[in-house]
Amino acid sequence: MAEELINKPRHIAIIMDGNGRWAKQQGMLRAFGHERGVRTVREVVEYCVEHEIPYLTLYAFSTENWNRPALEVKALMELLVKFLKKEADELDKNNVRLGAIGSLERFPEKVREVLLSTIDRLKHNTGTTLTLALSYGAREELVQATRRIAEEVKSGKLNTEAVDERLVQRYLYTADLPDVDLLIRTSGEQRISNFLLWQIAYAELYFAEVLWPEFTKEHLKEALLNYQKRERRFGKTSEQLK
Repeated sequence: MAEELINKPRHIAIIMDGNGRWAKQQGMLRAFGHERGVRTVREVVEYCVEHEIPYLTLYAFSTENWNRPALEVKALMELLVKFLKKEADELDKNNVRLGAIGSLERFPEKVREVLLSTIDRLKHNTGTTLTLALSYGAREELVQATRRIAEEVKSGKLNTEAVDERLVQRYLYTADLPDVDLLIRTSGEQRISNFLLWQIAYAELYFAEVLWPEFTKEHLKEALLNYQKRERRFGKTSEQLK
């Protein structure tokens, strides 16, 4: 298997879509779909650890998700806390470092405390960096970055000529992460849904037909094998790459 993954992506981002539809197909409440989806998260993290993928970012809760029914949002908050408490030991054992991006201040205090304490516990690990996008929206991220840059210019700390792509990157939630190489979305939907718009500028896109609770290590392997067939030119020609 190690030989098959010669050109591995450094950073994989996944839009975990289809929990609700999976639950509906099973005749269950949406919350059960989210709970089943946690098992998939565990499998995907394990795979990335096994194959030494340095960065994995999961779209867990968007800014738009706050508009869902209150009971579903409450269930998602409880599930996040349950996941963090249950998986912390395993993540630590696998040398996984945890991070989170988004408007974390919007979370209930108890949820935020568990999240931040888990991040702090795992901060010295040096293996795969697992980043959870929570209360995240790419447009909001870009607006906040623009506002902070404007404030720096207004105060005289920054000159407008200094504003370039590298500087903008420093003001994003993902300042410490490399750009995404491979973006995966499950459930057959083919849209970005306000996720990492800046960071996926040159990412390869892969849309899996299966719903997130059905997504397995084999499906992830298929995505990675497909990625290896892609020619990433970054604006150059095929001849230049050779």
